Amino acid sequence: MDIQTIGIVGAGQMGNGIAHVMALAGYDVMLTDISEEALKAAVALVEGNMARQVGRGKISEADMTAAMGRIATTTTLTDLGPSDLIIEAATERETVKQAIFEDLLPHIKPETILTSNTSSISITRLASRTDRPERFMGFHFMNPVPVMQLVELIRGIATNEETFSACKAVVDKLGKTAASAEDFPAFIVNRILMPMINEAVYTLYEGVGNVQSIDSSMKLGANHPMGPLELADFIGLDTCLAIMNVLHDGLADTKYRPCPLLTKYVEAGWLGRKTQRGFYDYRGDVPVPTR
Repeated sequence: MDIQTIGIVGAGQMGNGIAHVMALAGYDVMLTDISEEALKAAVALVEGNMARQVGRGKISEADMTAAMGRIATTTTLTDLGPSDLIIEAATERETVKQAIFEDLLPHIKPETILTSNTSSISITRLASRTDRPERFMGFHFMNPVPVMQLVELIRGIATNEETFSACKAVVDKLGKTAASAEDFPAFIVNRILMPMINEAVYTLYEGVGNVQSIDSSMKLGANHPMGPLELADFIGLDTCLAIMNVLHDGLADTKYRPCPLLTKYVEAGWLGRKTQRGFYDYRGDVPVPTR
């Protein structure tokens, strides 16, 4: 299948990044969100990020102008009906995702491929609630989308080879690398990354080290570009907790038990950078550890 038009559900951090790379690669993009303000903010953010790419010589002014012209927005979900490929990038709650696909189904073409950018939810289970489980798969971008080179392609139990090949061709056109993953909780990246972050929170919880010493140790001792607690704040502590719960529930192994301190931060609404407080306080000029 030759994919030309791409519908993206959700104009948040992931959705606007996906719109950015798809438009630059030459695809016509329809971005939808329930909030007109979110759509305006997303387009402004994409434009600003592309302008920085122009400034760094990564793309030309002409590339940026053409790409921005390929992005349309709508608050009406069913306007995505004519899309060849739809990527759902809404909040990481299964009931929300199911409702989106349910609303889309009567309006899309028989050949349309449905995908989810979920970081942990079962693709097989999401697909089973649609009329096309063979044309459904996981299309998981890494954050920030324009920078990160990996895309996880996750097959549900029913996903056919044609669907996988079509999605792989899109990843190739983006100039990114596809990693094929099987449909088990959290797939590859988060299956490995989130337990490391959770263990860092346990290390803090048990008093082995403070925020600064834990992050400095991993940056200088393991050559990580960001410390695990700094990274958790960047991802969002609510997202980290949600993925740990998926791992714990889905694999029934106590090694995936979310740290009580992670739960406490989420209960406090200290979710990281997006709320200005997490393991660091971002309200001043320089982030300050909160423990």
